[in-house]
This record gives sequence, C-alpha cells and structure tokens, in this order.
Amino acid sequence: MRFDIAKRGNGLTYEIRNIVGVANRLKACGMEVTWENIGDPVQKGEQIPEWMKDVLVEIIRDNKSFGYSPTQGMDETREFLAALVNKRGKTQITTDDILFFNGLGDAIARCYSAIRVDARVILPEPTYSTHFLAEVLHASFPPNTYRMNPYHKWHPDMNELEMKVKNHKAIVGILVINPDNPTGFVYHEETLKRIVRIAKENDLFLVFDETYINMVYNGKIACPLSDIVEDVPAMSMKGISKEFPWPGARCGWLEFYNAEKDETFQRYTNAILQQKMSEVCSTTLPQMSIPKVMTHPEYEKYLNTRIRRYEKLSNMAFNILKNVPYIVVNRTDGAFYMTVVFNEAVLNNKQTLPIEHSGIRQFIDKITSDNIELDKRFVYYLLGSTGICVVPLTSFFTPLLGFRLTLLETDEDRFEYTVKKLAEKIVEYIDSTKRTA
Repeated sequence: MRFDIAKRGNGLTYEIRNIVGVANRLKACGMEVTWENIGDPVQKGEQIPEWMKDVLVEIIRDNKSFGYSPTQGMDETREFLAALVNKRGKTQITTDDILFFNGLGDAIARCYSAIRVDARVILPEPTYSTHFLAEVLHASFPPNTYRMNPYHKWHPDMNELEMKVKNHKAIVGILVINPDNPTGFVYHEETLKRIVRIAKENDLFLVFDETYINMVYNGKIACPLSDIVEDVPAMSMKGISKEFPWPGARCGWLEFYNAEKDETFQRYTNAILQQKMSEVCSTTLPQMSIPKVMTHPEYEKYLNTRIRRYEKLSNMAFNILKNVPYIVVNRTDGAFYMTVVFNEAVLNNKQTLPIEHSGIRQFIDKITSDNIELDKRFVYYLLGSTGICVVPLTSFFTPLLGFRLTLLETDEDRFEYTVKKLAEKIVEYIDSTKRTA
C-alpha cells in the first residue's frame, strides 16, 4: 500500500487463544489435550442448572428480549444494579451511572480508546491481556506498570506505584484487577484505600476490573471499589461471563462513580457513551436475565457451591506444587486461576521433554527453534509431551517466567492427575540439561 496503515502494536498476540492453534495441530495427530489455557467454566464441563435455564426460557417468551435495548442498557436491569451498590450505603449511584457493553472486552477497548493518545493508565504487572492490548493499542507505546510480587504472595509494589504516578505526568489513571487475573490475588482493604489515596493526591481516576468480585475463598474478603472510592472519579467493570457463568452472553457493564464531581472525568465518560451510541445497543436477553437470576432463591447456594469447588482445587494444587523445586507458587484466593513462577536462571533454551510421537516432536522442535520466551518454550514442550495446555506468564506482559493454569476442572481426580503431572514435568524439563551435560 501507499504507506503503513496499521497502528503500532499490531504485532501483539493474544497467547491465551493463540496457543489453541498449536494444541489443535497436536489434536490432529491424535493427542488428547487438557485445556488449561482459558477461563471458560462451561468449556471445562460446568453444568448450568435447570432453574437458570428455566429463567431464560421465561424471558425469551417476552417479545422485548428480541429487540434493541436502550443505548445504556435495559432500564430495569440498571435500576437493579444501582440498587445493589446503593444498598451498601458507601457510594450512591443512579441508572445513568451504568453503561452496558457486548462483554467486558468491548468495554475495555472503548474505555482505553476514549483516552487521549498521550495519556496513559498504569497497569499491574503481570496484567490481564485484554487490558494490556487495549492500553498499548490506544497509545502505540509500551505501558507503565507496577509490579505484583510473587515472593510476597503477589502483593503489589505500592512504593513503585506511588513513585511512578508522581514522576510520569502522562499517567491519568490506575488499573486494579480485584480479584486478580492471572494471579488469583485478593487485595487487602488497606491496600485499596492506599491506592484511592494515591489517586486522590495525584488527581487521577481509577479503573477497577471487578469481574471476579463475588468469587473469593480461603477466608478472604474482596472489598468492592464502591466501598472505598470516596470522592475519587472511578469506574468499576463487571459482567456475568464468569459468575453465572455465561461467557457466550457477551454481557458486561461499567459503573461510574463521582463523574458529576469532576468535569474532566465527566467529559471522558460522555465520550465513552457517545462511542457506544454508534452501536445502538448491547445484548438484550442477557441483560434482562440479571435481576431474575441474581434474585432467584437458588442463586446464592449455586454460586457458593462453585466457589467451594474452586477453593478445594486451589488448595489441592497449592499443596502439590508448593514443595516442587525451581518454582514459586502462591495459594489462589479469588477467581479461578493459579500462576506458577520459575526461579531466576533455571530455564534455558536447551531444555526439552521427551515426546513419543515423531510428528509432534518435529513440530514442537521447529516452533521452539526460534528465539522465543523461555517460559513459552517450556509450555510448548509440556503440551507436546503431555497434552496439558497452559499459558506462558510472559503472555501477561511481564518479564517473570512461568505459566497460568485454571481451577475449572470438574473432575477432581483428573485435576489432581494434571497438577501432579505438571509438577513432575517441571522437574524433568529443568533437569533435562543435566542429563545431557
């Protein structure tokens, strides 16, 4: 073409799904794949209860479920969600402070694209890929980040965060993912209050991704943004993909706090709304289901049953992995992911795992022959050797080497086998160069 039309950042990849192509090549060779790469509870076998299906059948008989929703979302649903926030009494919002999207991926993309290209949101590191990609694509430059420390149970480096927002005047907002993806860390209330203070003192806004706010265990309590936001301009991101779970619904929303108290922030939220208006509406049926599902007498019991299973698998995986040499692992307390970090300098580009199928071995040898990240190399050999498909940690845009797995397996015996196999293969892979030395 006449000149390069792509924005910088177009070379970024979404490894959570990119690795599926590699795994499918192995499936074509007859290998059984254990999918630990993506947080889809339905794909992993979770059964949607009949009462929830009955609710949806009832809604679909209503002609309204086939039509457009208002641009901001269904009025009754926004009234319901606003009432949930207001009932806690810490922050008061109205239906006008809630805006629906076609999934949180849509919301994330629009939130970052509405920011000036020379303004930046500081991100946790590692961070969920969708946030990173949207922030980088909007500005075409690498992001500012604050580190989550695996040697301190994934607590964020608050001193680094405070120093960076003071020294980098382009930073206008702070992203917090609570509970965190990919680490499963649940923020302490005092830490969140300090982040609010940092935002207030530096005239910033807050973005809290609270997708998993109701999925916490091991005795932890997730403090919602609405409880501690005070008068700081902020937004919370929420959805039903993980909680119902209904990822195929593509239904998420933003809750804006204190927009009317800051003229600049209000212009920003209006810009997001104006972008949204070009799309007409978001998914109507899933929006209509939210009040009916969340107030159903079976809902709390159903959600709690799922949470207890994640808690059990969290502890099972932690107890298997905690004494494995060469790695650091922390117990997951929220969401349904666990992140494993390799100790420094234990990985190199000579390590391998035995692969019986010659075609698979040749394929894995080929795709690892390039200069790729060392944790991605491990993940590919793990996949070729065992069929276990995890995501390399560097795909979450951190120099830390490791991988993320899920806690979604519905067969506990299969999950235990998978984690034990992981533990075995970690040691075998790292020790492989010793055998050939």
